[in-house]
Amino acid sequence: MRDTSNPYDNLAPSLRRRLAAIFYDSLLLAGILSAATAAVLPLNDGQAFQSGQIVYTGYLLIVSFLFFAWFWTHGGQTLGMKAWKIKISTKSGQTVNWVQSLVRFVAALLSWSTFGMGFLWILFDPNKNSWHDLASNTRLIRIEE
Repeated sequence: MRDTSNPYDNLAPSLRRRLAAIFYDSLLLAGILSAATAAVLPLNDGQAFQSGQIVYTGYLLIVSFLFFAWFWTHGGQTLGMKAWKIKISTKSGQTVNWVQSLVRFVAALLSWSTFGMGFLWILFDPNKNSWHDLASNTRLIRIEE
């Protein structure tokens, strides 16, 4: 049975809406990661980075985290989330902080690395929470702006 004590529970976005926002954000993030790569390419003697270069992979993860966390902590919406009218907040409706953003980002990586099981979890959770929602004590809500 769904807990109706919190008004945000009835506003949880569907899996389709979440995936659409993720697709939009992935297009923007691809451009940002390309620019971030171009910025450090001279440090690699202008050569392409190899998959085994762990520092480069870590650098891209940090850039990705900063992209998402900045939007989540400054207004609660990435550009994809704005387009699909989704907003992130704490379970109590407050702004997400940097620690919650980090937990959410790491848990989202886990959600993806398990073939998307963390995202599909919203189909079974009574409040439509993903693994990263649960881990970071956050929620996504639909907004009607």
